[in-house]
Amino acid sequence: MRKRVVDGDGDGGFAVLLDRVSKVYGKGDNAVAALDSVTVGFPRGTFTAVMGPSGSGKSTFLHCAAGLDQPTGGSVRLGGVDLSGLRETALTELRRDRIGFVFQAFNLLPSLTVAENITLPLRLAGRRPDRAWVREVTDRVGLTNRLAHRPSELSGGQQQRVAIARALVTKPAVVFGDEPTGALDTSTGRDVLRLLREVVTGTGQTVVMVTHDPVAASYADKVLFLADGRVVGDLIRPTAEQVADRMTHLGAWAEAASC
Repeated sequence: MRKRVVDGDGDGGFAVLLDRVSKVYGKGDNAVAALDSVTVGFPRGTFTAVMGPSGSGKSTFLHCAAGLDQPTGGSVRLGGVDLSGLRETALTELRRDRIGFVFQAFNLLPSLTVAENITLPLRLAGRRPDRAWVREVTDRVGLTNRLAHRPSELSGGQQQRVAIARALVTKPAVVFGDEPTGALDTSTGRDVLRLLREVVTGTGQTVVMVTHDPVAASYADKVLFLADGRVVGDLIRPTAEQVADRMTHLGAWAEAASC
């Protein structure tokens, strides 16, 4: 019988909790700290955008938070489960069952239909799709009339909707997005952002999105700013103009945070 990862508790309502997480690449004089003792929690049912300049540690942050990369120090807890305490098989199972991913590249299989792409994670896990839930997910992302189509027959925005539906179909605790609107035009990108916003308000799921776009970040409940591998500030329910201004002056904020 397949052993399932069971939620822990005691994380104060956080879907994901990073505690003094560090990530160092290389050794000795060649060592580079991509993350420097980062502590942050993402409450359940919230939408958080993560921003920072190139080299700030955004991608490493996302990979460590999602269990795709192992921190050098500190701990990452998902629903109370300490990821560092899991064997690779259990970690893979947890990522498959409890985490959804939406990337800039849609990563759809061209030979499969929309319906088959959406339910692929369930079939890989040996789970029979819940038809009612699949129908609800496809209705929510506006794909009900496209289920028999192949990815090549869809627009970029529709393909990203398939990717979002695929991320939601396992009812994950957290959906991680890595520049999910980066390959889309402005209008289509805003449709996708509204959909991610609806994921949070409509289903109570947690979304953590890395982005470079202040407009995209303004759809979030909170924007977290990284610089030189450290959290250097945040904004609550920001406008795009506030986010852009903070990014412009991020160097000063980073200096203040290190003092």
